[in-house]
Amino acid sequence: MTAKRTLYVALALLGLCAAGLQAQGTPTGELTVEERFLRNVEFQVLREQAFSDDREMKLAVLDSIAKMVDEGRVSANDTQYMFMLEYLAMEGISRTVRDGSAGARILNAFPDVRRQACNLLGRIGGETATNALLTVLVRDDEYMVKSEAAYGLGQIGLDKNGEVVTTLIYTLDRIDSARPDNNFAMAVILAIEKLAAANNGLRDPVAYRTLVRIASGNYIRTVKQKALQTLEGLKAYD
Repeated sequence: MTAKRTLYVALALLGLCAAGLQAQGTPTGELTVEERFLRNVEFQVLREQAFSDDREMKLAVLDSIAKMVDEGRVSANDTQYMFMLEYLAMEGISRTVRDGSAGARILNAFPDVRRQACNLLGRIGGETATNALLTVLVRDDEYMVKSEAAYGLGQIGLDKNGEVVTTLIYTLDRIDSARPDNNFAMAVILAIEKLAAANNGLRDPVAYRTLVRIASGNYIRTVKQKALQTLEGLKAYD
């Protein structure tokens, strides 16, 4: 039997095996052989796009993953997809590509990519997402990305070590009070509000102090009013 014929026979047997398994059906929630193969191919394609240096490719990947999240096809247990999102959330921060000129300009600084990746991490949740968002919160210089990370942490909830609230406050404290970022302050307020709602209150004096600081700080009226409203809401949990 020639090598080519052997290959044809092997492929035919594989096809019959897959067809047989599909005909028999699988337990609820499990993927068929064909579905597993197709999903693996889908992941391989998305991975190649995500790891390219092209911004549009990365945004297309994030759109695809967002659709998969909506369909319930990606969860915090999908380590490969979580790694991909963590990678994209730190694109241009943990991994930089430079043009080699005297100024060494960063070529892969894509704040919109990082922002959308943070949004998906917040929606999916889990320990990996929490750790990634905490890192972004501290290390990213773009406040629109920080804001998305802060909001995402509020969606996920408190961690066992209490790092979420501590890091939110720490990051806000580092902002120049003469040039505060209103969007980031609002994201911190909303995160505190979500954390309180999910835990029947938030008994943390530092969080209260932060809300008071925002309410009396150099922020626009809408942000200051939201901080006061959240403070009043926290009283209701007592």
